[in-house]
Amino acid sequence: MTAAHGFGWEPVLRRALAADGGEPVLVWVEGTAGAGKSHLLRELGALPGAAAATRLEWRCGVPGGQPQEGPREGPVLLLVDDVHRADEDERERLRRVLEASWPGLAAVVTYRPEELRTPGLPLGTPTPRYPSGLTVLRNRLTAWDEERVRRAATETLGDRCTAEVVGRLLERSGGVPQVVVDLLAVVRGRPAEECTAGDVDAAGVPVRLAELVLGRMSALPAADRPIIWAAAVLGEPAGRDELIGVSGLGPARGGSALLAALTGAALAELDEGSYGFPAPLAASAVHGAVPGPLRQELHERAADVLTRRQPVPWTAVARHRRAAGQVRGWLRAVERAARAAAEAGRHQHAIGLLEQALASSLVPPQTRARLAPLLARSAVVALRSDQTVEVLTQIVRDPTLPATVRGELRLDLGLMLCNQVGRFAAGWQELETAAAELRDVRPDLAARAMSALAMPYWPGSAIDVHRKWLRKALAATAASGDEATLATAAVARASLAMSCGDREAWELVAALPTGSPDPVCRRHAARGLCNAADAAVWLGCYQRAEALLTEGLDLSAASGAPYTEHTALGTRLLLEWWTGRWAGLAERCERFVATTADMPFIASDARVVRGLLAFAEGDWGAALSWLSGQGAITPENMPTALAATASGALVRLALARQDPAGAAEQARRAWSGVVGKGVWVWAAELAPWAVEATARAGDLPAARAMVRDFAQGVEEREAPAARASLSWSRAVLAEVEGEQQQAADLYAQAEAAYGTLRRPYARALTAEGAARCLLAVRSPGPGGADGEAAPPGTPSGRSPGAPEAEGPGDGAADATAQLVAALDSCTQQFGDLGATWDAARVRALLRTQQPARKGRPPGRPSHADELSPRESEVAQLAASGLTNREIAATLHLSSRTVEQHVARAMRKTGAFSRHDLARHT
Repeated sequence: MTAAHGFGWEPVLRRALAADGGEPVLVWVEGTAGAGKSHLLRELGALPGAAAATRLEWRCGVPGGQPQEGPREGPVLLLVDDVHRADEDERERLRRVLEASWPGLAAVVTYRPEELRTPGLPLGTPTPRYPSGLTVLRNRLTAWDEERVRRAATETLGDRCTAEVVGRLLERSGGVPQVVVDLLAVVRGRPAEECTAGDVDAAGVPVRLAELVLGRMSALPAADRPIIWAAAVLGEPAGRDELIGVSGLGPARGGSALLAALTGAALAELDEGSYGFPAPLAASAVHGAVPGPLRQELHERAADVLTRRQPVPWTAVARHRRAAGQVRGWLRAVERAARAAAEAGRHQHAIGLLEQALASSLVPPQTRARLAPLLARSAVVALRSDQTVEVLTQIVRDPTLPATVRGELRLDLGLMLCNQVGRFAAGWQELETAAAELRDVRPDLAARAMSALAMPYWPGSAIDVHRKWLRKALAATAASGDEATLATAAVARASLAMSCGDREAWELVAALPTGSPDPVCRRHAARGLCNAADAAVWLGCYQRAEALLTEGLDLSAASGAPYTEHTALGTRLLLEWWTGRWAGLAERCERFVATTADMPFIASDARVVRGLLAFAEGDWGAALSWLSGQGAITPENMPTALAATASGALVRLALARQDPAGAAEQARRAWSGVVGKGVWVWAAELAPWAVEATARAGDLPAARAMVRDFAQGVEEREAPAARASLSWSRAVLAEVEGEQQQAADLYAQAEAAYGTLRRPYARALTAEGAARCLLAVRSPGPGGADGEAAPPGTPSGRSPGAPEAEGPGDGAADATAQLVAALDSCTQQFGDLGATWDAARVRALLRTQQPARKGRPPGRPSHADELSPRESEVAQLAASGLTNREIAATLHLSSRTVEQHVARAMRKTGAFSRHDLARHT
């Protein structure tokens, strides 16, 4: 539990145990119960020099625990445990040993300072007369910090250990090592794949700790025990006067009881003038041992005592009032605690208090009508809580609820359903109903509902419907004159304009009330900035998006808007994907998904980015899982722009797997969603793949219509990403129609646009397309360096099987060499990004353009013990999860050839499986 290595006295011990007998040393080690003293003594046996020394172990207070008389010369390691338990004879014998110390003696003596007969004197009186040559040191074992608790938890739980578990272990144990170890022993037996704080709570009080604290309390006179009960009921360190006040003993009697509790180690002074239990869980053991009626009285006095603190800890007061059975006092304290938490931006704390209160049948209707709006207001800006949704859903159905309160609750419930939960249809219906209910009684809240309905991100309604609601919201807002309502409408107007790429959008964003003195207005402004950042990412305005994200995140954190903050963090992941900041991006996405696991709508940005990365790496199984597997929401239920991106990746995956019919069907459904929404700039990440899939399925008229509608939709829009995508889409269509020169020109145009945008992955893909088409112009026809034809019906260069070509004619050699160099550059760019599958695919295309060198000796070069370049390439793709057929399509090989390469790679590397190849390549 506690490592001996690293203490300052370790070198002194080593010197004392030297073969020639070093200067003797005595180390007193003090530590409270459970601090790890006995474990430390066991570890000292591994010290350098200990093996050659005579080791004497002495366990005090245990019959037969004393060692026989040992040598009084040469290296001797004397380990004495629990000297606080020693009787007078043992203490006297130990004094004699220490007073007669000799060169080579290294003595380590442990004790509990709280259980010494004479405080501060391990051997009592008389104290030992230490020889002048004896080095005497003292070391105190302290509680573990968070890092040490994390190490212990990781050693016990492995991958099941989480930061949540570590935090709760530290909180419940106080860092007392034995308590941590005992809790982990229970948590380890739970079947969950990932442990939570709830698992730590369910472990209860460890037996050792309960017996220790209850035994020490029982050793006190019955008249003194209320001071221990008071500490347990308070459940936190408290001062002398507070403990005495809760105990009900009175100043004189309470003071002597506290002194007795400290002397008997039932309580400890945790800080100057502050008393409690070293391990907070000990309070639970004592609390459970107090008779119920007495416990209620203690809680009532605790509530009274705490209301005299400044500021009043209303959350703790609420807990004590409820435990005392004082329902009205409990609800008043809950309300005051929730309001204070919400004003401080601690909305999750407010939600927890209010959820618990509103779930109780003890709450009268008038109080419920007052508390429910508090819960709803915090829930809208905080993170998801399914319980909050359930509570609010039940409350809005209450026929006794005032109409104004019902409308306000319905508004916030609709926002939660749409934003945090992702139940758009249900949320939209609640918002429409709220707008109607509130129109005459609360026009300001009705305007908020209308502003929410104007937000275009949610799937389902067309952009014209959102514009209609925006007009209604602006009219209602102007009539209300409320500053917060005006801010809400301003955010809706700016968000809608930014999403569509309207020319006025940036002016509207600049006018958001970021400097308002009203915290509610600032919170709305933070949401507006983060919405604008998200829209700017989809438009392709990446530098502006970065600036908006920074400002929006800062304002969200300062104004207490965790939901807005998390949506902005998801936007940042998308920004990093497009701008090529892929180093560590997969891990960042996975961490984000883990922290938002119960909010699939917020986690969807990270899931899509993680799926895109997996596809580029060639791990198609993982890509499909991230994009549409368990835990993912379907594209039909995603925000339209993200749905188009995810669908584009799924279309590309189907093309890569040589499933043109499946790709075309996926493209048709996704394109229908974009058409239905009518925000054409959001088609940018779908259009090239949808056009290709549709055209290769043989429906050229539909593909041409896609390009035409896309062009008309982004005309007059400030959307550089959409314009680059339009050039790319036109290039794809021209390539499929056989217009290779025109396609090459359009690919080059797209490449230049993506270069300006600083999107390296899209730039490399379009540069590859330009080079591929020009090669096809100069050297049409099948065949390649490996002598194997590409599979029929494979898609263009963004997926397997680019058109092949034989060696160029002499007149075009220089031009072809330039194109080959361009493709080689693409391979390098893909490799630098980590797009291993794209790099392998382009290398395969390059080999079709590089004829065998003249004079090359027959046969292949020898790679008897090492992987050949081709074997290494195949092994990497196999390890990523691709099948032999998929690898064959990528590298222009037959499945049989791939099978042979995989077998040779496994034999040469000693890999046990295809997946195991990842460790060897």
